[in-house]
Amino acid sequence: MGAARDAGPDAAMLLAAGLGTRMRPLTDATPKPLIRVAGKTLIDYALDRFAQAGVTQAVVNVHYRADQMEAHLAQRPAPPRIVISDERGALLETGGGLKKALPHFGAKPFYCANTDAILVDGAREGCRALAERWDGAAMDALLLLIPIEATSGYAGKGDFDQDKDGRIALRAGARAPYVFTGLQIIAPALVAEGPDGPFSTRLLWDKAAARGRLYGAVIDGFWLHVGDPAGLEEAERRLAGRA
Repeated sequence: MGAARDAGPDAAMLLAAGLGTRMRPLTDATPKPLIRVAGKTLIDYALDRFAQAGVTQAVVNVHYRADQMEAHLAQRPAPPRIVISDERGALLETGGGLKKALPHFGAKPFYCANTDAILVDGAREGCRALAERWDGAAMDALLLLIPIEATSGYAGKGDFDQDKDGRIALRAGARAPYVFTGLQIIAPALVAEGPDGPFSTRLLWDKAAARGRLYGAVIDGFWLHVGDPAGLEEAERRLAGRA
């Protein structure tokens, strides 16, 4: 692997265009990224993380109740440049949303994050852990993972297995040890391989994995999945316990 880096990407994508159907009735009038957890919106947890990591441009895709999203983002002081990727006309899923936003990123790798979870950092901050591990000569995507035992609001059986060199593959058996936190570094060239229109980011991961270029960075800490009202309640309880 390449040497550790002093700085990570200076751009990021936030996937914020989903309908939030599992969070109803809270999302009947409010887009899911604007749901508050311990007094702070989900999207602000993600944007604050990027600002602290030195990101100067964040691209946010919008679809459901997009006007509310734009109004909220217009009030944020950081990152200093927040760009809207408008998906009002058609919801493009995670991969399609990334591909639509590609013109904002040029050729440099960038962070990408979901907005339905909160990562409570352990010994290393999440973006820093990715930046230190990233090696563009060997990787198309580097996903931040957390042990399945260090999660709340998550009822799955794990997402990824990992080999001794750090390469990862989607769960092959009944259970996998690691859960994807929603945060990654991804190369624009990989995103460009996706088809036009809606598609899942999983298609890109499959392409990278087939080349041996899909890696994971495992972090300690705790991951709060806020996918439904029960997950929201659990996240509130855990964050209150840290106050």
